[in-house]
Amino acid sequence: MFGVILAGGSGSRLWPLSRELYPKQLLNLYAEKSLLQSTFERLNQFIPSNNIISVTNTKHQANVKMQIGKISDNSIILAEPISKNTAPAIALSVKYIIENSDNDETILVVPSDLLIENNEEFIKTIQNAQKFVEEGYIVTFGVKPTYPETGFGYIQSENNKVINFIEKPNEENALKFIENGNYYWNSGIFMFKTSTIIKELETYCPEISSIIKNINCSDKNIPFTEFDKMPNISIDYALMEKSKNIAMAELKSDWKDLGSWKSIYEVSPKDKNNNVFVGHVLDKDSKNSFIYSSSKLVATIGLEDTVVIETEDAILACKKDKTQEVKQIYETLKQQHDGTQKVHKTVYRPWGFYTVIAEGKGFQTKIIHVNTGQKLSVQSHNYRSEHWVVLSGMAKVVLEGKDHILSPGHSIDIDVKAIHSLQNPYTEDLEIIEIQKGDILSEDDIIRYEDMYGRV
Repeated sequence: MFGVILAGGSGSRLWPLSRELYPKQLLNLYAEKSLLQSTFERLNQFIPSNNIISVTNTKHQANVKMQIGKISDNSIILAEPISKNTAPAIALSVKYIIENSDNDETILVVPSDLLIENNEEFIKTIQNAQKFVEEGYIVTFGVKPTYPETGFGYIQSENNKVINFIEKPNEENALKFIENGNYYWNSGIFMFKTSTIIKELETYCPEISSIIKNINCSDKNIPFTEFDKMPNISIDYALMEKSKNIAMAELKSDWKDLGSWKSIYEVSPKDKNNNVFVGHVLDKDSKNSFIYSSSKLVATIGLEDTVVIETEDAILACKKDKTQEVKQIYETLKQQHDGTQKVHKTVYRPWGFYTVIAEGKGFQTKIIHVNTGQKLSVQSHNYRSEHWVVLSGMAKVVLEGKDHILSPGHSIDIDVKAIHSLQNPYTEDLEIIEIQKGDILSEDDIIRYEDMYGRV
């Protein structure tokens, strides 16, 4: 069996903690490990790590590689050059598997943002559904609904045959679905043979099928010019709602789609007033509320059924039953080209992280933290100069081919277009202050020449 983890989403309903460049699947929302890492470990209990493929976007590739690399050094990362939704992502992974296997493989596709704690029952459900896969069906996994959720898609099924897919219903219809008993939440998990999915794609998604034939996945470098021709469409719209060859297996394990702040609240431990407090929170007389602080003191009084999320540069406050609408805020910020939709003040990189502490016209100041044994790419900038001051640890700076070793308090200037690299080959973590000056101060102004994380 092969496992495919869909890890390219933006997590827009979990803004402001989830951002375009650091989405929810990379966050530690509920445990010590990220949702992506938890998903990988769940699959790795019954699928070899070299048969697990994480499909992501090029802008997330380095972080996905870093997180998966902490668990396994031989799993596969496929990076789409542009986001095109789940149907092209699944087609891409299937093409890679076909190119690297001579067999008619079974493929299990899972989202990267699910919380499943009963792994034993999950594995048992997958094993029991294998019979439908062998009979040539695409298997979708349904979850018995426990309340009238309006943020999920539903599957109508009888005797393991799918009758209909229903998009997110209103509350009245969701109640009817629960009363009927033959409706299930759509888990977003699928399983099929390579021969089955190829045949169904050719029948119902000829555009995707024809494009994928021209893409060579063997070296994992997906050409933009070809992939950009893909339609932007989910697997549900492209195939599942059209095919007559779909079976449904009920997912017997627990299942939580951690796609909204309400869902995070529901799975979190609560105090005697049914509140969830994370971080530096001071409260008086609030009930049934979720208050999250990442950097500042958040003081609340008398709130009920309310969500408050604080990050370094944004605050979200809404009624708990309105958290599905956070996506609209995210999309508005995106249309306005507002940076709070795209990136945090603190940005994580494979080598460590940086925090923007001040910015204005023509300047930006960061604290850069480089983990021991790590180094930034060999790079240059066309529009900005940089001044570095070491705060703690030791820095190795390679500037125009010459090595400079800097201890705390020492500094160095990086001129515009100078080729340079910041490195930490030492046993102590490195922190520096970086002051950028220039007319254009953008992360896009980086020309990479060498990079240990494959970002050249």
